[in-house]
Amino acid sequence: MDSSNSKGITAPAAQRNPGDESEPGAPQTAEDICPECQGSGRQGQSACVNCGGSGRIVKIIGDA
Repeated sequence: MDSSNSKGITAPAAQRNPGDESEPGAPQTAEDICPECQGSGRQGQSACVNCGGSGRIVKIIGDA
């Protein structure tokens, strides 16, 4: 689902990246720093493929 900000610009819905253990916003999950890029969102001159360039991944916490 897309959402619009106050300026009417449509932002893409949260998407799952290869490094995510679960869907963003799922119960018993939390954001963590990407272990591949150490949170920078970059690998060399390109966006990190593990986190999609965000520098963060979704980790399962607890017994989800």
